Amino acid sequence: MRRSGQIPFEPTPDPAWRLDAVGDDALRESSRQSRFAISNGFLGVRGECHPSHGDPFGTASRTLVAGLFDTGEGSDAVPTLIPAPDWLQLRLTFGGSVLLRQPEYEGSFHSLDIKRGLLLRSCRFSTNGAVVHVRALRLVSARRRSVGLQTLRLVVEKGEGEIGIEAVAGSPDPALILDDQDPDLSLWRTHRSRKQLAMTEAISVRVDGVSPGLEARSRPGLWTAHVAQGQDVEFMRLVSFHVGEREDGSPGPAASADLEAANGVGWTGVLKEHEAAWTGRWAASEVRIEGDPEAQRALRFAAFHLNGAANPEDERVSIAARGLTGTDYAGHVFWDMEIFLLPFYALTWPEAARALLMYRFHTLDGARAKAKRMGWSGALYAWESADTGAEVTPAHAVGPDRRVVDILSGTQEQHISADVAYAVWLYWVVTGDAEFMRDAGIEILLETARFWASRATLEDDGRRHIRGVIGPDEYHDGVDDNAFTNVMARWNIERGRDAADMMRTRWPEAWDDLATRLGVDASEIEGWAEIAATIASGLDDATGLYEQFEGYGDLEAIDLEAYAGRSVPMDVVLGRERTRRSQVIKQADVVALLALLPEAFPVGADAVNFDHYAPRCSHGSSLSTAMHGLAAARLGRSEMALDYFRRTAAIDLGETTAALAGGVHMAALGGLWMTAVLGFVGLSFREDGIGLRPQLPATWTALRTPLQWQGRTLMIEVDPGKRCVHVHVETGEAMAVHVGVARHWLETGQTLRIELGDPAIAEPAFDPSSSTAGHRL
Repeated sequence: MRRSGQIPFEPTPDPAWRLDAVGDDALRESSRQSRFAISNGFLGVRGECHPSHGDPFGTASRTLVAGLFDTGEGSDAVPTLIPAPDWLQLRLTFGGSVLLRQPEYEGSFHSLDIKRGLLLRSCRFSTNGAVVHVRALRLVSARRRSVGLQTLRLVVEKGEGEIGIEAVAGSPDPALILDDQDPDLSLWRTHRSRKQLAMTEAISVRVDGVSPGLEARSRPGLWTAHVAQGQDVEFMRLVSFHVGEREDGSPGPAASADLEAANGVGWTGVLKEHEAAWTGRWAASEVRIEGDPEAQRALRFAAFHLNGAANPEDERVSIAARGLTGTDYAGHVFWDMEIFLLPFYALTWPEAARALLMYRFHTLDGARAKAKRMGWSGALYAWESADTGAEVTPAHAVGPDRRVVDILSGTQEQHISADVAYAVWLYWVVTGDAEFMRDAGIEILLETARFWASRATLEDDGRRHIRGVIGPDEYHDGVDDNAFTNVMARWNIERGRDAADMMRTRWPEAWDDLATRLGVDASEIEGWAEIAATIASGLDDATGLYEQFEGYGDLEAIDLEAYAGRSVPMDVVLGRERTRRSQVIKQADVVALLALLPEAFPVGADAVNFDHYAPRCSHGSSLSTAMHGLAAARLGRSEMALDYFRRTAAIDLGETTAALAGGVHMAALGGLWMTAVLGFVGLSFREDGIGLRPQLPATWTALRTPLQWQGRTLMIEVDPGKRCVHVHVETGEAMAVHVGVARHWLETGQTLRIELGDPAIAEPAFDPSSSTAGHRL
C-alpha cells in the first residue's frame, strides 16, 4: 500500500485497457511514439524514444499545441503546425553516470493506460555497483487542457551515491522566436503568423516524501542529493501553455493563472480531475464487445485517440488528419473530420461536435473567398485547412515513386463543401441543436448549396454537369461528373432548400437578416429545385450501377488479385499514367456514397454497386477499408465487414505497421467506431427516434454502446444469442425505436426488449422500376 501522496505509477491492472511495450525496437520506435501519444484537444505529446538514439536528455518527445501554425519561406510555403518546446526533458545522473544515456538497461517497459489517459514508463539501471529503478508518469489534463504533468520516482534498490536531476525545456522549433523569459514564464512568437506561445512551469522534488526546500527552482533546475539503498526521490513538474494572437496581448497571464490554479489543487488533484474526466468520457463512448478481444482492443484504442483529439472549449481549431499525435500533412484539416469523425462526436460528445462545426463556420469567409477566386458563388471550403480557412494544400509533393508531382486536390477536390454540409445536417438530425442551426448551420448549408448551384453547368443535353474534379478516388484527376461529387452536391442543394424553409418558418426575423446579408431571395432558392433535379449522376437505370465518373467504364480493367501481397501502392506498381488510364481505385468512391447516402441507390442496387467497385479498389488510402466495412455491414455481410474492420484496425495496431511516424490515422479510427455502431448495430435516424438493424459478426456474442440522441442518453445492447436488442432511455423524453418495419415506443427509464427477426436478412434484388428516396440521412 502506497503512502499518502505517493505517485501511482502502476498501470490499470486489466490488460484489455492498456497498450504495453517491453524493451526497445529502433525499427518500430517512430510508430510507438505515435501509438503512445497522449492528447486532450489542445496539447498533444508523442511517446518517448530510446535515449541512445540521439536525445541528450533521454526523454525526447514532441509536444504539439492546437492552432500553433506558422508559414515558412518560399512562394510554395504553406502553414504548418509547429512543435512547442519540449517541456519533458530531464537529465538523470547517479554517481556521476548519466542514467538515461545507458544503451542497455533492465526491464524497460512502456504502458499507455487507455482507461486513465496516462503514459507510464519503468526501467532499471545498473551503474557503479548500484541499481536504480526509475518510473515515470505523464499526462495532459483532460480537465485543465492547458496543463501537463510529469512525475518520476527513482528508488535506490542497491548501493548509494549522489543522484542528480536536471530539468530543462528543450530547444524550440526554429519557427519560434523567444520574446521574453524569466524564471517563471517564457514567451515566444512565430515568424509570420502573428501567433504567441506562453509556457510556465512549477517543479518540486522530494526525498523520502520530504521536500529538501528546492521548490520551483529557475530553469534550468538542478537538484542533487546523496541517497542510499531503500531511499526514493520523487520529481514533479506542472506546466501550462497558452496560444494567442499578437494583437490580443500576451497569453502569459492566462498561462500563469492556469498554472497557479493547478498548483492550488496539487499534482494529486490534477491527476484525480484528469482520471475523473476520462471516466466520464468512457461512460459516454465505450463500445463493449464480447467474444472478440482484438476487436474490443481496437475500439478502445480508437475511442482513446478520438476522445483525446477534441476540445469542446475551442471553436477556432479542428482535428487534423493525424490529430495531435504527429505532424503528417502539416497538421492540416481534411474531410476526414466531417465524414469519419463527426458521427462519433455527434453521438457521444455533442459539445465537441458543435465546436468542430463552429470551426467551419468561423472559416466560412475563407471558403467564400476561394469560391469567388475560382469564379463561382457561395462557399468552396479548402481541401486542406489550417487556422484561417484559406486553401493551404501544397502545390507539389514527392510521390510514392520519389518523383515530384503536382497536387491538384486544392482546386479540384471540391466535394469537401458537400462533406461539411453533410456533417452539419447529421449534427442537426442527431442533436436537434436549434441554436446552432439558426446562428451558424443554416448559413453553411445555404452557402455550400449556392456554390453547387453555380458549379453545376447546364449543357445542351438538358443536364447539369460538374466537370474537372477529383472525387475521393484520387488516382483520377480532372474527371467529369464524378458520381460521389454530383450526388452529394444534389443532396447539399436539397438540404439548402430545407434549411431556408426551416429558418423562414421558425425564425422569420433571423431569416430576414440573413437573407439580406447574403443577398439571397426566394427566386434563387426556388431555382435550386430544378438545378438539383437536373444534375447528372451517372446512374444507369437499367442496371442500377453508378458510373464512378464519365468514361470510367472505358478504362483498362485490371485484376487486383494478380497483385495480391504487394508492399507498395498500385500507382507505384503500375506507374501514375497507367493507373490514371485504368479502373483501379485508390479508395472508396461510389462505395463511400453508398455508405453515406444509401437512400440515393434504387432498391437492391446497393449490392450491385458494392460488388462492382469493391474488387476494383486497391485501398491506397487509410480511409478506404473503414468505408468498405461500413457499407458491407449495412448490406448484411457481417463477416466481410469484420475483415475490413480488422484491416482498418491493423493500420495503427498491426505488428508490421511501419508508417506511423507522422501520427495515428484519425479517420481510420473514426471508421472503426462507425463500422461497429452505424454498421453492425445498424443505427439510423428517423424523425421520431432511431432505427436499428443489428447484424453482428458471428464471433461477437454481444455489443453494448451508449449513445446520445436529441438530448437523450441511451444504452443499446445487442444479444445475438438471445435474438434480441435492449434499448434503455437513461435520460430525456420518451422516443420511438424502429427495428425492421416495427415501431416501438420507449418511455424514460424504461428498458425495451425487442425480438430480432431472421439474422440472415436477404438482400433484395435490384428492381429497375424503383426510384431513389429523398436523399436524407
